[in-house]
Amino acid sequence: MRRLLLVLVIVLVCAAVYVLAVPAGPTAETFVVIPPHTATSEIAKLLEHDGIIRSRWGFLAWRMYKRGALKAGEYRFDHPAPLFEVYDRIQRGDVYTISVTIPEGYNIFDTAQAFESAHLKKAADFIAAARANTDLIADLDPKASSLEGYLFPDTYRFPPAISVRDMQAQMVRRFRQQAGIAGLLSDVHDIVTLASLIEKETGLSSERGLVASVFTNRMAKKIPLATDPSVIYGLLQQGAYRGTLYAVDLKADQPYNTYVHQGLPPGPICNPGMASLQAAMHPASSDYLYFVADNAGHSRFATTLDEHNQNVAAYRRAIHTSAAQ
Repeated sequence: MRRLLLVLVIVLVCAAVYVLAVPAGPTAETFVVIPPHTATSEIAKLLEHDGIIRSRWGFLAWRMYKRGALKAGEYRFDHPAPLFEVYDRIQRGDVYTISVTIPEGYNIFDTAQAFESAHLKKAADFIAAARANTDLIADLDPKASSLEGYLFPDTYRFPPAISVRDMQAQMVRRFRQQAGIAGLLSDVHDIVTLASLIEKETGLSSERGLVASVFTNRMAKKIPLATDPSVIYGLLQQGAYRGTLYAVDLKADQPYNTYVHQGLPPGPICNPGMASLQAAMHPASSDYLYFVADNAGHSRFATTLDEHNQNVAAYRRAIHTSAAQ
């Protein structure tokens, strides 16, 4: 009798080791979605059905031993694993996420396309949500017509099932963190709008403060900012941008045309990074009123129109020479 009991114990131990410790599961990528508030028995049944574990009963037994909450979400399994490893992943909430990088200077149209390219959300849905979810920033910018400027550039990881609003809320939280670090406590609308112009005009840290000074100097003298990226953004808003700016575009009476209207445009034209926010908050001290690219990755700054015209002529000569070569 004792020998029979011993054999039975050995069999049960071996079975438990086999169920719990011997790897099982798929050799190809398999996704399992666990809806919120799913009972443990249903999770076990789902994992067994999808071939992630050998036995739902083994999973339930391990649950009785380990306790702890199991987290909903989408999980990715791509190799055989012991049952206890599967359990630990679900207890940790090690859900499947997709990485998406939003560079500094991306506007909501660029950002929406990045999310669509990552197979997270449709671009049109992202843009519509960015225009609808302004309550996320109502305390910062009551005048905002979209989340433009407040979807902070960074690399994010999102589970596929997350809502567009929750994604955008996370990006706004990141903006709030960085704005707090920068000390941005007031005039948020104007600072972010100015920072977005700076971001679009230069990618050089050494020039951001000077570009900011040009814009602030021109506004102080009531000279239109005359910045092309703002005009382009207005055309994008209207679905009228043709890939390049034409003379007629610079004369069009649209809100973002800073050749026609003095001062800042109605709102940000992209999502600026920390360096541009700081430049907007702390412009360099200069008398510059103009700048133009030098065809070598930098800008040439000028205090007078004559000097600026010379810089423009030099830029055009450099472009012509480069094209001829």
